Amino acid sequence: MTIEDIQKIISTDETRTLELKKTTGEMKDGMHSACAFLNTDGGWLIFGIAPMSLKIVGQQVTDNTRQEIGNAIAGLEPAIDVKVEYIPVPDAKNDEKIIAMHFNCWKYGDVPYTHHGCPYIRIESTTKVMPREMYDERLRASDPQKFGWENRMASGVSLADIDENRVRHAVRLGVERGRILEAALTEPIEQTLEKWKIVKDSKPTNAAVALFSKNLDEYPQLLMRSADVEEPLNSSKASVPACRCRCRS
Repeated sequence: MTIEDIQKIISTDETRTLELKKTTGEMKDGMHSACAFLNTDGGWLIFGIAPMSLKIVGQQVTDNTRQEIGNAIAGLEPAIDVKVEYIPVPDAKNDEKIIAMHFNCWKYGDVPYTHHGCPYIRIESTTKVMPREMYDERLRASDPQKFGWENRMASGVSLADIDENRVRHAVRLGVERGRILEAALTEPIEQTLEKWKIVKDSKPTNAAVALFSKNLDEYPQLLMRSADVEEPLNSSKASVPACRCRCRS
């Protein structure tokens, strides 16, 4: 990369894909923007440019500078490999350099990036903390099996709410059909459910609730209620009384 390349990149003010810093003294804010680039459309983080005037000033680069940059990049998770460019400033008195780093864009299905545990996102030319809802949605999209609804811990339900008879019935069916070892008939139900990975640390998952729980108060989506059915007044048939039933979906 040459100084001419830098001049083209900074020909306009900061944008959704460009963040300018005067020195690495602003490294912390710079890494927040780097994280934001990784979570949006990618972009350039460049040190040695005065943001307001777009004047190329550069800075001296020592071994400590390089270590500082390396440590800052290491704060990004998941870990990334970033090529750091050091471009000499023409006619500089003290061998000042521009420091430029390019970060790739986020793709659907990628894990959201964080810097020291906090995710950021780019909105126009500003860097903001990523909303929790967006972070959770991207995390689920990165590993649907791990973060699926059925694998989350159940809310408002404990192991005591699990219907042992239903579990025993499922085990018996499995043994009869040759899918479960006969030894499972005498195992504690918690041990059985842990083997099925629907109980974790003595806490049921949503899957355990959907299959075996007696307590569905926190899960109305697992209940089904029929609607009232009445014949018209001029019908010869008697009115059908309202039906209220609760059953598993």
